[in-house]
Amino acid sequence: MGSAPCFIVAALLALHGFPPSRPPIPTHRVTIADVMRARAAGWQQVQAPSPFGQNGAGTELLMTDGSVMVSDNMQNWYRLIPDKHGSYVNGRWKQAGPMPPDYGPLYFASALLSDGKLEIEGGEDNQHDIETNKGAIYDPVADVWTSVAPPNGWAHIGDAPSVVLADGTLMIGSCCYISQALFDEASLSWTLTGKGKADSSSEEGWTLLPDGEVLTVDVSTEPNSELYNPRTGAWSFAGTIPVDLTQSSDIGPQILRPNGTVFAAGGSRHTAIYQTHRHRWIAGPDFPIVNGQQLDITDGPATLLTNGDVLMAASPGVFNPPMSMLVFDGSTFSVIAGPPNSSNDSSYNIRLLMLPTGQVLETDESDDVEVYTPHVGRDRAIAPTITSVSTTLTRGDTYQIAGTLFNGVSQANAYGDDDQQATNYPLVRIRNVVTGRVFYARTHDHSFMGVASTATVTTLFDVPADTDVGASTIEVIANGIPSDPVAVTID
Repeated sequence: MGSAPCFIVAALLALHGFPPSRPPIPTHRVTIADVMRARAAGWQQVQAPSPFGQNGAGTELLMTDGSVMVSDNMQNWYRLIPDKHGSYVNGRWKQAGPMPPDYGPLYFASALLSDGKLEIEGGEDNQHDIETNKGAIYDPVADVWTSVAPPNGWAHIGDAPSVVLADGTLMIGSCCYISQALFDEASLSWTLTGKGKADSSSEEGWTLLPDGEVLTVDVSTEPNSELYNPRTGAWSFAGTIPVDLTQSSDIGPQILRPNGTVFAAGGSRHTAIYQTHRHRWIAGPDFPIVNGQQLDITDGPATLLTNGDVLMAASPGVFNPPMSMLVFDGSTFSVIAGPPNSSNDSSYNIRLLMLPTGQVLETDESDDVEVYTPHVGRDRAIAPTITSVSTTLTRGDTYQIAGTLFNGVSQANAYGDDDQQATNYPLVRIRNVVTGRVFYARTHDHSFMGVASTATVTTLFDVPADTDVGASTIEVIANGIPSDPVAVTID
């Protein structure tokens, strides 16, 4: 597939509207009542002093050592490292190595690769470089970013969707071209793919399905939906959406749930549900009216909770406050209290990320970072199971661990083309029996990156050099759900 003609690129750039059409976040005073409601509902502020300042905290990405990389919407990234009891609320911030000097994007494609490295591609804005084609890959061991050249012929990537396919290959889209691109990490190069795509990937979100295909709701050619087949490199028609899901060329997140349905949130008041087993769409319930205002998700996040419900941020109209936090149980919506700054927020500036603890990390492009503790159980039917691991582990050494459902049943976190935060990869947590202290062992070289597979998966893990010695337990965690612990001894 080749590049789009210049007039198409120009039209798409005009559609995005630059400078960015999203308004600045209001700075109305947060009242004591706002804080009290949030705290009573299970929201806790990260206690370490915020390093983000006026730039605010943006996209959060879960690393395979249990830390969370958080962007300041510019060139800086900070890692939230849980304390030795596993608490993110009481964790600490550590600045990561600097990005390349010409790259500090806002609203971009992102993914954790199977070797544990982080890749960032494109950006709606990059130091006033609109719909940039720059990219970079981060090595968490060396704490170093390396620039990545764009696919051949791509002058723009922009706020594009991305997905790591089941075989571990990263695929990205573009704001401005019909084709997609597959990343070869060894050569830092790209191969174009995506035959038969009906439109560009602008404003789309991509959902990885259990069969390895990728589902998208088309925005430019609504009400169509499409499926990408990694085996053929081609897109096919996936059905007509029964309701209008777009508003101002924006749409909400898509989340695969444990029952095999994909919940697609509308930028309009509507939602739709894709039944993967029947390969068909049905209309979902409309978003509620709250305080006389019709809610929607014209850009915004959703996270799969550990019981299969979906947590999401919604707001009235296009980029308007206030934000309401909703939970969808498969048939109905419930409104829950949001974080303290909800009255100032719109859905678009919220980011949600499932943590290994089953809690949800929230940022809103301010300097406030919050952790939400849902009062729900964990669906043990979708928990990982360890089938093989050495029972004696030496500090500083690397081991293989094997089992099932190491990747969970979903990517678990979604937004759309502005933000991708998939967590469908295994984390390893070691807990000392005597001290109770928690240590995350960095995982890497996962044998599989799909979802909802019952096949055996392996990954490597590095036992931290400072792990407490003696009797311990080891767990594998996927999307906030831990396996049953296995007894080990740390030398």
